[in-house]
Amino acid sequence: MSKEMLNALDALETEKGIAKEIVIDALEAALVSAYKRNYGQAQNVEVEFDMKKGNIHVYAVKEVVDVVFDSRLEVSIQDAMEVNAAYEVGDHIRFEVTPKDFGRIAAQTAKQVIMQRVREAERSIIYNEFVAYENDIMQGIVERQDNRYIYVNLGKIEAVLSKQEQIPNEVYKPHDRIKVYVTKVENTSKGPQIFVSRSHPDLLKRLFEQEVPEIYDGTVEIVSIAREAGDRAKVAVMSREENIDPVGTCVGPKGQRVQAIVNELKGENMDIVEYNEDPAVYIANALNPAQVVSVTFNEAAGSCVVVVPDYQLSLAIGKRGQNARLAAKLTGFKIDIKSESDMKALELAKEEAGLEEAADYAEAVEAVDQDMEAVDVEEVIENIEDLDGIEEISELDSEVEENILNPEDAESMIELGEERAGHEE
Repeated sequence: MSKEMLNALDALETEKGIAKEIVIDALEAALVSAYKRNYGQAQNVEVEFDMKKGNIHVYAVKEVVDVVFDSRLEVSIQDAMEVNAAYEVGDHIRFEVTPKDFGRIAAQTAKQVIMQRVREAERSIIYNEFVAYENDIMQGIVERQDNRYIYVNLGKIEAVLSKQEQIPNEVYKPHDRIKVYVTKVENTSKGPQIFVSRSHPDLLKRLFEQEVPEIYDGTVEIVSIAREAGDRAKVAVMSREENIDPVGTCVGPKGQRVQAIVNELKGENMDIVEYNEDPAVYIANALNPAQVVSVTFNEAAGSCVVVVPDYQLSLAIGKRGQNARLAAKLTGFKIDIKSESDMKALELAKEEAGLEEAADYAEAVEAVDQDMEAVDVEEVIENIEDLDGIEEISELDSEVEENILNPEDAESMIELGEERAGHEE
């Protein structure tokens, strides 16, 4: 058994990449449990595997004490000194207790341990291999599907494609070869779990990297992608070299490069536009194939008003607003599209509203001026002077009333009457 065990460990290390030391450590721990379980022992046990000969030895470890309370865990100092006179209280002595039929138990345990280690190692190898493909593209074969997932064989493992990550109206049949984007790799208790997507925008980016060498080496860069999977996508590209046309490079001779991507995505329409640092030019490019007359920005709201010719309004908006929606996603601006006639009508309405406001203001100013002209300043002054005279007369009246209430002083009443008569004249 010893030679077969060593040969099996060597083969395991060669074929599966599992180090012998890892298997032996696990085997020793499993044999300790097997010994205690099969022989009803609760003592401290150690199992030693001979790496040269492949033999297995079981040792009971006991502590040297003055008085023994548990013979399974302790040994007296007298018995210990019979083994070796150098032992002292507190030392630990190993006594070999390998059973005669322990080889059979060891073989069964070794089989279980090795199988478990092989499964764990394979899971670890698969996880380490596929975690490197996270956020990358892979080719797989459709195997089967249920109500939740479509299972795609990636070689060593099955990946799952959920309904949310599928392209709408795309039919997947067994044995179909498809390219998928690896969104997430998880290491679960049941092994690695790989989630893939066909609708992710980065799938488009990876497909362009495969078909366009200039994108792969960085000469042409994909700045932004806006995609409605299965229907239409817009890709903004820019060149790092002046003499290279980024759009023409991505399209390829006679459209071969972009056509290969369209075929892989089952006919998804592709608009490739050139990125520009000027937002107005960039937005005009993003609304391709429609022509743009002007772009007016509202920086505070992060929006813009785009004016297009009347006959291209529907083309700029697109079917169910798709062209405008994808352009907004691509550029990051809220886009309001208006025709030239609508814009002129709006400006005319603003001008008319402005004229009405100006007319109202002029009428108000004129009314104020007329009111001011109607006022005679000299007459106002005279009225004020008359008011002063009236106040003096009212004072005299009050004095007379006081004297009438006091009729003792007749002379003063006569004087007051004369003065009042003089004022009335």
